[in-house]
Amino acid sequence: MGAAKTSNSKDTYMATAVAFMVIGALYLIDKLIHFSSIGLPWVMNKDNMLLYASICFLIFKRDKSIGFVLLGLWLMMNISLVMSLLGSLSGYLLPLTLLIIGIILFWIAKR
Repeated sequence: MGAAKTSNSKDTYMATAVAFMVIGALYLIDKLIHFSSIGLPWVMNKDNMLLYASICFLIFKRDKSIGFVLLGLWLMMNISLVMSLLGSLSGYLLPLTLLIIGIILFWIAKR
């Protein structure tokens, strides 16, 4: 049990370190080339920093729960963006997708 806990801690530190490096690199690149001046203002949107961190946690951590929680928080904070991207399908597709994701996550948790 101690080895698994150590591995989990290392995964957490690695994912956190990569998230900080990615976000730091984005801020540095923005200072040099200004994403908004090249037509990419969404890259430095404060809400997207949470998305970048969730992706780092999903990629670098074995236990994906933190990544899914961060991704869920980003989704809830940007629900209007998601709905505008889906257009008229958002009335049916978004709730159905959330329901399916919830069922899958519940099934994974029960295993």
